[in-house]
Order: sequence, then C-alpha cells, then structure tokens
Amino acid sequence: MNVVSVSKLKDALSEYLNRAAYGGERIVVASRGKPKAAVISVADLELLEELEDAQAAREALAAHRAGETVPYEEYRAELVAEGLLSE
Repeated sequence: MNVVSVSKLKDALSEYLNRAAYGGERIVVASRGKPKAAVISVADLELLEELEDAQAAREALAAHRAGETVPYEEYRAELVAEGLLSE
C-alpha cells in the first residue's frame, strides 16, 4: 500500500487515480502524517460493499436466531409513521 500526502496527491491526481483504477493499487492519503482517506479502484469499492452486505446479512441472521427480531407488522407501522412507506 502506498502512502501519499494530500499535497503530493493534488500535484499528481490523475496519476494516482490511474494507478488505483488500472493498477489495482490502494493509496492511502495522509494529512500531516496521519492517514485520512484512501484512493481505491471501483472494483475494490464494489467488493467492499459486497462484504458489508454479507456481514449485515450474517448479523441479521444471528439476531433472528437469537429471537431479536421485530414482527413485520410493527416494522411496517414504524415505516409508515416515519413517512418512508405509504399505507
């Protein structure tokens, strides 16, 4: 993993974006010597999102098995009350 300062990133943004996008490089952006963000490829982002979804599904299944669920009718009523779902 390559670490680059914010100022160096600004000076060569296109180069670092291409290295991440086409070279699969993961670049950590540091500010005042401390890691602040990362530049990764879209493929890496999609993989990260898939992993997050899988983890959420495992947690939901564990909660269900432990009886920590809410009946659908109660959840639906909450969504309607919040205006996120129409009746």
